[in-house]
Amino acid sequence: MRLFHNTLSSNGRRVLMVAEQLGLPLDIVQVDLMSESERARLHEINPNGKLPVLDDGGFLLWESCAIMQYLCDITPGQTLYPQDARERADVNRWLFWGSQHFAETVSILSFENLWKAMIGMGEPDPDEVARAEGQLKQLGAVLDTRLAERDWLAGDALSLADIAVVAPLMYLDQARLPLRGFPHLMRWFDRLRQLDLWKNTEAG
Repeated sequence: MRLFHNTLSSNGRRVLMVAEQLGLPLDIVQVDLMSESERARLHEINPNGKLPVLDDGGFLLWESCAIMQYLCDITPGQTLYPQDARERADVNRWLFWGSQHFAETVSILSFENLWKAMIGMGEPDPDEVARAEGQLKQLGAVLDTRLAERDWLAGDALSLADIAVVAPLMYLDQARLPLRGFPHLMRWFDRLRQLDLWKNTEAG
């Protein structure tokens, strides 16, 4: 299987962490998003022009959470994505929340505080930063409450829920994410950072 990826992508890192935990080898194809020709080729395999994209023998799959689920579904005996309907629904809840709310808000601060200057688009917009910081603090409170008396987001062990939600925190410091004041969230993040799936997927 090939994964079209860019090391700056937290969505791609989600997939890498799942593959690492499952012991699935992936042939990584690095895509230079600053290259017009490579962006054009990316549109040929994903009409959205976004990463990551999985190529499994000609089966092209985009959307990171869909890829994560697929990797689990083709791996016998895996425990990241439970079979029980309610347990799976609980994991799905956090997959969707992580994509629609948490990662989306993190991406605003990543753009304003990190990428904007790197691509020559000027200084952060203070109004946009303030709005996103307020939203992220609300979301951080949701996570902190959830993790106050539990080690993992769903069930009693690591699952796709944890991997999906934690990935954007790779930019905790660079994007100046206002989350360090949430002790249960940070305890959970520190636990995940000690795992091989985090250490082995850090950009070299």
